[in-house]
Amino acid sequence: MNTKSLLIGLLIGIVIMFLCIVTAAIMYGLVRSKGTVLTGSAVGVIEMKGMIADSTDITKQLIEFRDNDRIKAVVFRIDSPGGVVGPSQEIYEEVRKFAAKKKLVVSMGSVAASGGYYIAAPATMIYANPGTLTGSIGVLMKLSNVQGLLDKIGLYSFVLKSGKFKDSGSPVRPMTNEERQLFQGVIDSMHGQFVRAVAEGRKLPVETVRTLADGRVFSGEQALQVKLVDKIGNFQDAVDAAAKMAGIEGKPKLIYPEEKRPSLLSLLVEGTSARIVEKIKTESGLKAVYEMPGGN
Repeated sequence: MNTKSLLIGLLIGIVIMFLCIVTAAIMYGLVRSKGTVLTGSAVGVIEMKGMIADSTDITKQLIEFRDNDRIKAVVFRIDSPGGVVGPSQEIYEEVRKFAAKKKLVVSMGSVAASGGYYIAAPATMIYANPGTLTGSIGVLMKLSNVQGLLDKIGLYSFVLKSGKFKDSGSPVRPMTNEERQLFQGVIDSMHGQFVRAVAEGRKLPVETVRTLADGRVFSGEQALQVKLVDKIGNFQDAVDAAAKMAGIEGKPKLIYPEEKRPSLLSLLVEGTSARIVEKIKTESGLKAVYEMPGGN
């Protein structure tokens, strides 16, 4: 056999090996991207931890698991003191849509209050630990005034505006009575939305929920007594309940969403800048929140 034939054979072998590796990588990626296994029914697990500042990841996971035929039910693990109103409402809506198609069981961790409770309300069933902090059905709008400090250092602010309410909530001047009434109207509207969402999700009379919606915090045990949760139990209890409701026999397979694997560069640059921007977004500006006092 001459050298040319050996080289051709070697080249063919390398190409075949490369194709095998690529095929295996693609198959692995497809399996991982869906967070599924090759065979058998499973229970999906979605986690909401910390402040609710953005709904993108959670809503995406709910939609993917809802459309995945291998996932028969989901356990939604919530450990959150709440957060911004808009994202909380977006997650609520996707939880409601999911529960209309498949079983969704909430497992509350140490805290699932305010917005953390809002997103749990439309679940098929809610589990809480006896000492879980939950409830806190209410709205906060945090405003600051630094006029006194600026006066002391001789710094003065001048504002040009298109309407009398355009700079409402300005930190460099006192709030007027009209502005106070305006903001209170916004708060009352959002609070009414919260009450109606809980009433719809928990199938309770609006007036019953309204009596509980003064911002008070409940333990899991207390929440069970007023029907804000369904069962006392831990994460495994919620998993077992979800599997049973979905008709899965034996110990269910648990499927988590695929974890993001950022590159070192993105960790050092994109990740850091994103965290700084998110911190600025959540700590500054005028906003209303479904948040437990002291949650952040």
